[in-house]
Formats: sequence, C-alpha cells, structure tokens
Amino acid sequence: MSEKVLQTIKELTEINSPSGNAAEAVNYVKDKAESLGYPTKLTNKGALIITVKGEDDEHQRCITAHVDTLGAMVKEIKEDGRLALSLIGGFTYNAIEGEYCEIQTEAGQVYTGTICLHETSVHVYKDNHEIERNIEHMEVRIDEKTTSAEETRDLGIEVGDFISFDSRTQITPSGFIKSRHLDDKASVAMILELLEKLKQEDTTLPHTTQFYISNNEEIGYGANASISEKIIEFIAFDMGALGDGQSSDEYTVSICAKDSSGPYHKELKSHLINLCKINQIPYKVDIYPYYGSDASAALRAGADIRHGLFGAGIESSHALERTHIDSIKATQDLLYAYCLSPIKL
Repeated sequence: MSEKVLQTIKELTEINSPSGNAAEAVNYVKDKAESLGYPTKLTNKGALIITVKGEDDEHQRCITAHVDTLGAMVKEIKEDGRLALSLIGGFTYNAIEGEYCEIQTEAGQVYTGTICLHETSVHVYKDNHEIERNIEHMEVRIDEKTTSAEETRDLGIEVGDFISFDSRTQITPSGFIKSRHLDDKASVAMILELLEKLKQEDTTLPHTTQFYISNNEEIGYGANASISEKIIEFIAFDMGALGDGQSSDEYTVSICAKDSSGPYHKELKSHLINLCKINQIPYKVDIYPYYGSDASAALRAGADIRHGLFGAGIESSHALERTHIDSIKATQDLLYAYCLSPIKL
C-alpha cells in the first residue's frame, strides 16, 4: 500500500458531494482516470463508468463505489434568519450536532455555518439535554450578520440549497484515518490506486471490468442503471459496518454475507473468502442488519447478476467514521486479487 491512497482519501473527503450534488467529486475521479489513459463515460444521471479492457470482453465484471455522501438541504428559512434542515441519507440529527457546514446557493455562493440545537445555551435553556434532536429543534446558524428571513434571502440562500458537513479528515501517527464520508470515498480512492497499479504493471485483466462510480447510493439508486448485459459479477465495493454483534473490525477486509436486502451470492462470497485464504489476506465475514448497497439496488432494478460486497471496516458509520491503514491494505489486496481472478462460468 502506498501513502498516496491516504492522500487521495483526504482530497476526496474534502470535496463536498452530498447525494444530488456530487458532480465535483465525480469529475475529480474522471480526471484522475483519464490522466491514466482509461476511457470514461458519464451516465445521464451523472454517474461515472471507467472501463478497463480485459482478455474476455463477453463475460464482464462491474465494481461499484460511490462518491455521494450524507448531507442536507435547506428546508426552511426561519424568522430569525437561521435554517431548518432536510436530511439527505440515512442518519440521525445527533450525528451532526455541533458540526461545521457549508451552504451552497443556486448561484454558487458558499457560506459557512454550524449545525446547532436551537436551545443550545445551558445558561438559558434548562434541561436542554432532554430535548429531542429533530427537525423542529435543529438548525443551521449562518456565519453572516442575519437576524431575519429577509436578510438571509438577501445573501442568496433559498429553500433547496445544499448543505455539506465538514469532513474533518485526519491521518494519525498510529495509522488511523478518521473523517466523515469514508463511506464510500475510501473505496473510490482504492479504485484509483488500483487503476494506477494496473497501468504501471502493464497488467491485462482476465475480464473487461467496469468501475462504476455512483452518485446516488446514499439515497438508494446509485448503480442500478446503465449496466451492460455482459456483466456476470457485480461487486459493491463499500464499507464494512462495525459495532456490537459484528465480527468486522478496523484492521481487516470485511466480506458481507447478508444485509437488509437478503443474502449475497453464495458462490461469489465463497470466491472472495478463498482469495483471502490463498493470498493470506486478513478478513472477516459479516452480516450488516441495517444496510443496503448498490449491488442490491441493481438486483431490484432487474439486473441478472451475481452480486457481492466487501470493503474496509469503518467504525461509527454515518457519523465520525474511522478505519486503519491495515484495513485499507487488506481491502486493496482483495480488490487486486479479485480483479485478476477468472470468473467461474
């Protein structure tokens, strides 16, 4: 594993790209892939497909990762000039309380702010810790002189403007990388690292592989369209979910056996496990109970594919996330081994 992948993760996480407004992050990946000489295609809904030609063009693979993230929109401009939020993606308000954010207007202006409980001050609001964190009580305090809805609108801010959360990305001396949006920008960075490795080694894959960088995964329909009928295997390259009752950790690659959509393809899961055993890659097999992926979205859309899911173990998913370079390395090793392995026809 090179240190470059960590820098790429940092650069990606620092690009604002909530679902519905991920074009800048998509273009970042597009430029990187094209600089390496790979052909790319933008789909109508703004996703990116990077095609790597292989020896067998009739039986293809698709590996998808997503650059869209959690975020919010302006739901309402309040009488005091502050903003009510409408959340984008599956998370709770307590995960963003106190977070710095940016509001992007329709005209492209960017303002900073903080996501606060309206009744934050303990010197004014008794027992504020008992107040439910919800749309009625959470708001954005804008870093501008505004005390009315009219003054906020004069800034160019309106209902429907996107709100992005500060990534706060840090790489520690002990080998941890912590940030918002490691789900799933860590995976995207690893794909870019793989593409560079294949180019440097002049490696030809056994099967043509489409790397599908989706832009709507967090809202349920990222890589569920523009899927070639030649694709046999479809991998969601996403995060492993950690917590009580889970076997995955921050130091291995996590292979998903089942999530909220049901079991993943048994033979493909077994193939991933065998690759780990053969290549001495540390791994864990897990079930993610409240999770859905672009692979399951593709199946629901009618794709006739064998679907699988693996990725780095991510602590505190959909909040202040963290993983370790050991997990990144194990995940990269499995990605490389998988891409170089033949499809069982």
